[in-house]
Amino acid sequence: MSETRAADPLVERARRGDDVAFGALVEAHQARVFRAALAVLGSPEEAEDVAQEAFLTAHAKLHTFRGDAAFSTWVGRIAWRAALDRRRSLVRRLKRFVSPPEDEWPEPPAGDPSPEARLLGREQRDRTRRAIAALPAGLRDALLMATAGDQPYEQVAAVLGIPVGTLKWRVSEARKRVRASLEAAR
Repeated sequence: MSETRAADPLVERARRGDDVAFGALVEAHQARVFRAALAVLGSPEEAEDVAQEAFLTAHAKLHTFRGDAAFSTWVGRIAWRAALDRRRSLVRRLKRFVSPPEDEWPEPPAGDPSPEARLLGREQRDRTRRAIAALPAGLRDALLMATAGDQPYEQVAAVLGIPVGTLKWRVSEARKRVRASLEAAR
């Protein structure tokens, strides 16, 4: 076998810089790539973002494609790995910001709170966690990442693969929904 198995003409044209050919590859394989990401993430919004990232990666690394497997398999693996990375990142963030261990909550400023006050505080935190967990994934992830405080909106938007304006809207919408959920629970 040569360096590429019965070379796919679209792949060869795309390697030579033909964006129309690469567009045809995207069109031909986008459903498979999306399904791979969806299987890992369970969220259509996140899977769509990962699929786009996978094709951007494939475009940038097309010169490394050896042809040992079909292009669809190669780009599917890229999507799968990207989705696993995204899921690990989201799980870490969710654990960190939705349900941190009890001993990581800040201590009250002064004096020991009464048992009743501790119970009410715990109940409020639990209601807040449930309200955040009930948000659609796109809103929840935007809220959690943006409120982490360690990245500017521009970086959060880049990680999520959305414009900064969309991120700001999602954070605002998420806050409104959490607030409404907490008020309804009163």
